[in-house]
Parts: sequence; structure tokens; C-alpha cells
Amino acid sequence: MKKWIISSSPINPDNEIVGEFGGFLGGILLRRGITTIDSARSFFSCDALSDPFLMSDMKKAAETIQCALDEDLKITVFGDYDCDGTAACAMLYSYLEAQGADVDFYIPDRSEGFGMNIEALKKLVNRGTELIITVDNGISAVEEAQFLKKNGVELIITDHHQPGARLPECAACVDPNRADDISPFKDLCGAGVVLKLLIALEGDEEFILDSYAALAAVAAVGDVVPLKGENRYIVQRGLENIRREQHAGLTQLINSAGRSCAKITSNDLAFAVCPRINAAGRVSTADKAVRLMLCEDDAETAHRLAEELSELNASRRELESAIIADVKKQIAENPLILKQRVIVLSGEGWHHGVVGIVCAKILEKYGKPVVMISVEKGEARGSVRSIEGFSVHKMLTECSGTLTKYGGHPGAGGFSLPPDKVGEFTEQIYAYAANFYPKMPVLEFPIDKEVSARELTAENVGRLGLLEPFGEGNRTPLFLLRNCTVKSKRAMKDGKFTSFEIENDGVVLRVISFRMPFAKFFPMPGDRIDVAATAVINEYNGRESVELMLEDHRPAGFSEDRFFAASRVYEEICRGEGCDKRLAPRVIPQSREELKKIYDLIKNNVSKTAEELAVFDGTVNYCMLRITLDAFEQAGMIELSEDGVPKLIPQKEKRDLFASGLLAELKKQLS
Repeated sequence: MKKWIISSSPINPDNEIVGEFGGFLGGILLRRGITTIDSARSFFSCDALSDPFLMSDMKKAAETIQCALDEDLKITVFGDYDCDGTAACAMLYSYLEAQGADVDFYIPDRSEGFGMNIEALKKLVNRGTELIITVDNGISAVEEAQFLKKNGVELIITDHHQPGARLPECAACVDPNRADDISPFKDLCGAGVVLKLLIALEGDEEFILDSYAALAAVAAVGDVVPLKGENRYIVQRGLENIRREQHAGLTQLINSAGRSCAKITSNDLAFAVCPRINAAGRVSTADKAVRLMLCEDDAETAHRLAEELSELNASRRELESAIIADVKKQIAENPLILKQRVIVLSGEGWHHGVVGIVCAKILEKYGKPVVMISVEKGEARGSVRSIEGFSVHKMLTECSGTLTKYGGHPGAGGFSLPPDKVGEFTEQIYAYAANFYPKMPVLEFPIDKEVSARELTAENVGRLGLLEPFGEGNRTPLFLLRNCTVKSKRAMKDGKFTSFEIENDGVVLRVISFRMPFAKFFPMPGDRIDVAATAVINEYNGRESVELMLEDHRPAGFSEDRFFAASRVYEEICRGEGCDKRLAPRVIPQSREELKKIYDLIKNNVSKTAEELAVFDGTVNYCMLRITLDAFEQAGMIELSEDGVPKLIPQKEKRDLFASGLLAELKKQLS
């Protein structure tokens, strides 16, 4: 269950944005903070990058590299194993090689950790490297920079991460987030910084964009930077280049992913292309991704590498599935894990390269911050993913006493610690959350605009294309239609997907969900529901019509605040924290009649989870439902499936659940 966040701010019809773009698109722009014509012009009309030399040390970096080229110094590009780091590495390596440089590249293995490390640098020094240029890392490499200086190796840092209190000592340090940097755009990814460096070296922005915007676009989408300002322009230019099939490596990878270059979108990059690039660094070696991106003309080699990355992506999915199976087993054995404010899980031999992805999936499933720890080869390493309002970095800082290494930002982070400290660290997290977040925030679901079906005309929906490319900071507009009548529903693809029709304000629209199996779409024809969906134009036989792509739905008028309050009370009771005694009659069953009502509810809804029973039945308080299910399970009256669906177990005799067990204990505590 997610909390629907809907802007209630009234739209002034006299606002200049509404006058320019109309009430439909203008309303979306206003709610996204674009409130003036100047800010709209900045959003829509960015058609060039700012001067690269406005970035601190850019001139020094360009001059140092040019000197290295003139003197034929051996150069190593030091990258990173994710999509951004590999794309940035390929861009700079390709350019320097084209200039005739003696250049190679180094991508650390994931086991080496993020960024430069002394052992890797020793190899490069022994290899004869005279200049190292980092991409997408290096801003915190103070110790590594000193090592290179002592060994007579020059260093240029290009990065986009937040600097620490002390910058590394080097020939040039280019990072838009430096305190003394006056460049106007701060949200570049690592490849975006490299793109600026190449423009500074070449002196021809158009040539560099034509050559490298495609890779920079993939990196921007993969690194989930805000698609605003210069990033939006880079992705627009990159998509144009990809559509012209200018880059053999990307063309083959897109084909291998089952997508079309001619129709490529930022969503295709996010969900089909970037995961395949990342898979190399997650389950194998990231240099395979770099070599694919260096295949600008060699279609045969590009095809082979693209297929290899797709196979690695399939392996990544298998590793994820194995970890998820282990997680389900742990939760089944200890359901209290899910009742904590923060979900903490640990396992032996979990592949560290995919733990972060699984972490994000568990967060999406349960709506809570998730910490996952993999114990392997005498070391415990973990990943954290969080929700709005609960800072990962703050949590790790407060609980850092057991950690040997940690880092991150509000939404995500990573850490290391001795394996024998995992239990202590877990308890510290629980204590921290209880102290600082007695009422935890919940997973939010931002909705752009509440509309009627009459507003979703082909003209209005078609104009949404002006907002593309969509991505972080510029999501696909999401609409809320309240009090819709379900007219019909049908299964698609043997029940894997769902299609249904709704009527709203006298207009009938088709709604499709590729995430929800038909068996999980519970509303019946005639039921009234609220629908959260994106809108697209469907073309068929030369005719255009509007369709909705379902994101979420609920019974019309559903009270989410009441649901979240009941859920919080239930978890507090499960953790032994008790609850306000005045709430007991509403959240604890008081009679056999209440128990029978829930028993019959289970009997008549054989495929619904507890949450689905509470939401789509609506007659039982969620806390009371969950406590009753726990009492039934304790008494052997039900068993819960892997997905949390209660199944009745036939009973030979009646039981008095108030005489002993959970309900008797709770009644005593709260009386």
C-alpha cells in the first residue's frame, strides 16, 4: 500500500503558464514547479551546454591532457563498474585513442569496491602509467592521490559525487559540486562531466555531441540523475543519435533487448538497456560493457558482446531469484522481520553485485527501508534502500560504531562490517528507528493531477510528449480518476496481464496493466474504483484513442489514513510496544461474532492476502484482521501461503480463542 500524494494547490487560470500551455499541460507544469515563462523556456528550450570552462579546473585538465598527448605519455582512464562509469570510460578512451594517445583503461572489480584503491594503482604504476584520469570517481581519493604523487604519476579527477572537506591533491579536479565551482548546472552524471571535458579538449560542441551524446544519454538514465536542464538536452540528443543507428554497440544491445532503435525512449534505456550494461559489472567484469560501447562500427563484434551482456543479465536475474527465495524463507521462519520499522536481512554468500537490486524490490513490495547484508569470505557487506523521509546516510552515521566503512545519501547507501557484528548492527538499526522515527514515514506515490475522463482527450494527451524524455525528476505524468465504474474486464496473455474498461464522467476508457495478473484484479463490473494511471495514445487502423496504463487502484473513497494507522498499531503490538488501551475495542477482536466474520471473509475470498482483504472488503479494521489471522494461525486454523494468503484448515472441534493464546494475552495486556 502506497500513500497517494496529490497536489491540492489551486491553479490560477490567469497564470502565464496556463495562458501559454493551457489548463491541462499548464497545470502539470505548475505542480512541477515550472511557474513562469522563463522557467518553462529553460525547461523546454535548452539547446546547448554551458561553457565547460566555467567548471573549476577544467582549463587545467584540458591543458594537462593536451601536454600528455604531445609528450606521448601513457594514459590510463580509471572508471567504475556501473552504467555511468563504464559509459564515461568508453567516451574518454575512445576520444583519446582517436587522438593517437597511448591509452588504456581500468575498471575495478566490484570486490575492490567503488573508486580507486591502492592495490589497483600499484598495478598501474608497474604497468608504466604516467597519467591517470578518473571518470565517475575520485573526488574522495585523498590517500590514493598521495600514493600517485609519491610514485610520480599525474592525476586528473573528473567526478560528480559530493566532495569531502578535503580535495585530493592532483593536477586538476573537475566536479560541478565543488564549493568553488561556478558552472550553472550541478546535476551532471559522470559521463556528463566527461562530455564537458571532451568539448573543452575539442573546442567543437556539435561534433562531440554527435559522437558521444548517445553514450552520455545512457549514462544519465542509468545513473538516475534528474532529466532537467542540460541532462534533458543530453538525453534528447543521445536518443536522436541512437535512432539514426550511429553506434553499432548500442544498436546491437538495443536489438538484443527486443527494442527498436527507431522508436527508442528513455524508458527503454532505463528498463532494457542500462540493466544489461550494469549486469556486466554485477555478475562478471565491467570491461565487457566498455568494449561493447567502444564498438562504434564493428557490428559483428558488437552483436557478440551484446548477446553476452544479455546472457549476463539473465544470470543476474537468476541470482536475484535465488536471494529472493532465501529472503522469503527467512521471513516465513521469522515474520517479525516485516513488523520492524526497518527490514534487515542477512545471508551467506548472497552475490554482492545484485543485493542492491533485491533491496529495491523488497522496499517496493513492503514499503519500508531495507537493509541487506551479504556475508562472504570473512566480510559482511550491505546495501540500503530507503523511502522519502528516512535518511540512509543519517542512519548509517548514527549506527557506524560497528562499521568498518560506509557511505551513501538519503535514498541509498552501502557499508562493510565484521560478520560477528551483524546482530549488534541490526539491533542498533532497530533502536535508531524507534528513537528517531516512532511513527515511520510511508512509501509515497506522487500523482500529478486529478482529472475527469473528459480531460483525457487525444489532443491533451498528445501534448504530454512535449515533456519527454521522461525519467528521474521528470517522470511520466500520473493522473487520478475518482469514482470510476468498472464496465468490463478480461485477461490478457493467459492471465498474465489485465485489461478493463471504466466509465468516468460519461466517458469510457480502456485501462491496461502489464504488472497485475488478471487473478489479482478484484473489482467486478459495476464496482466503483479510484484509478491512478498514465495516459498514452493508441493508434489502430489509422484512428487515435486514449488508453490508460494502470499504476494503482482502490475502491472509491478508500481511507488510506485509516489503513496506515491500523497497520502502524498492528506492528507496534507485534513488536511488544503495546497500544493505547482506548483503541482496543477497534483493533482487537472482542467477540466470537467478530472472529466468525473474519473466518467467513477468508472462506469467501480464497486468493486474497490480508492487505487485499482489508482494502477490497472494507468492513474489517486492518489491525483487527491481522491480529485475528495471527490468532487463527497460532491455533492451527489457517496456514499462510508464501505470498501471505490465508488458507483455512478444516477443524474437528470448536476452539475458544479467548481462553488462551494470543487473544487472551492481548486482552489481559489491554484491559
